[in-house]
Amino acid sequence: MSNEYFDDLETRDPQVRETSLFAALPEQIRKTVDKAPGWAAHLNGIDPDAITSREALADLPVLRKPELKEHQMANPPFGGFAAVAPADAVRLFMSPGPIFEPQGPEPDPWGGARALYAAGLRRGDIVHNAISYHLTPGGFILDNSAIAIGCTVIPGGIGNTELQIDTIAHLKPVAYTGTPDFLKVLLDKAEELGKDASSITKAFVSGAALPESLRAELQGRGVSVLQAYATAELGVIAYESSALEGMTVSEDVILELVKPGTGEPVAEGEVGEVVVTNFSPSYPMIRLGTGDMSAVLPGVSPCGRTNMRIRGWMGRADQRTKVKGMFVDPAQINDISKRHPELGRLRLVVTRENEQDVMTLKAESERTESNVVQELEETVQTICKVRGRIELVGAGSLPNDGKVISDERDYG
Repeated sequence: MSNEYFDDLETRDPQVRETSLFAALPEQIRKTVDKAPGWAAHLNGIDPDAITSREALADLPVLRKPELKEHQMANPPFGGFAAVAPADAVRLFMSPGPIFEPQGPEPDPWGGARALYAAGLRRGDIVHNAISYHLTPGGFILDNSAIAIGCTVIPGGIGNTELQIDTIAHLKPVAYTGTPDFLKVLLDKAEELGKDASSITKAFVSGAALPESLRAELQGRGVSVLQAYATAELGVIAYESSALEGMTVSEDVILELVKPGTGEPVAEGEVGEVVVTNFSPSYPMIRLGTGDMSAVLPGVSPCGRTNMRIRGWMGRADQRTKVKGMFVDPAQINDISKRHPELGRLRLVVTRENEQDVMTLKAESERTESNVVQELEETVQTICKVRGRIELVGAGSLPNDGKVISDERDYG
């Protein structure tokens, strides 16, 4: 096996891979139904032994995150959709929504090691992990995946920029993991302070968009940057390689593209909603609808990996969107409205400034005092877990079109 690949699974004949995945799927479904009553009810009447092809899989119902949230609220903590008891999990997380997830005892429960390997991380590398470890699993996804390779991890988390710069200058990590825009923040701050962050030459990023302009800037500063597509429930779904032609689907998932709001596969080459089935023994997912849009990239990657490739993130099938690595849901905007009943319509507008996400809540208000803005800022931070600007507008000035989140980011 070439040192370029994590293992020989990545270069299998595609048909061998397909046969292997669907040979293992019936047993995975059987174990899932046996251990997780939520899945047993969701897949009621399904014969696991019959699910041996993509056509048969497409007949199963899609579970979408809003439904998962409803099940969890009705039957805490996991709605019956986890195969591990809370007391047997390694960690318990709360992601925006809120949706609760367990971390199983597996050494690389989110399957990120091969993705980091494709980004050039190797045994013995010191990695500065600058993504949140607080409540959400993002920090631990990258942390555990790096450790699975044999890397040493600095748990930087988010914030405390100057302290992180001091740590980087002293410990000299060769790699960065986290969101791409925070890497720019760190490098800019290091330059401003006259501190040496040049040890970082490799970066694996996720949780926020990586526009080509930002990638080019970071590469111009000596950092090779590759990205992955991941979710809290599924871990790493697909990742870039050195070929920089789309994202290669992870070996341990089955990815489908369906017409948004349905479970029906799209025609070849069409954009559809990403639906994923995994093989996790602790937190199994059978046709989880991510709400993200993408399309299959034809052919095999020039890097030699033979799995399906997708074009990457191509928007949302709903209004839920990701800001600075955190999902913001229309239900959260509704919660803000309930806390401030004196306001009229609300609209959250997401834009980009200086290669960073900017979130602005536009609120119809008869009042314009500064304390109104301050109170709203605090509510947005509390509910959305992301800081946002406040713009008060006149009553009746926001469109009556049902849209509460408007993603206006331009990555061109």
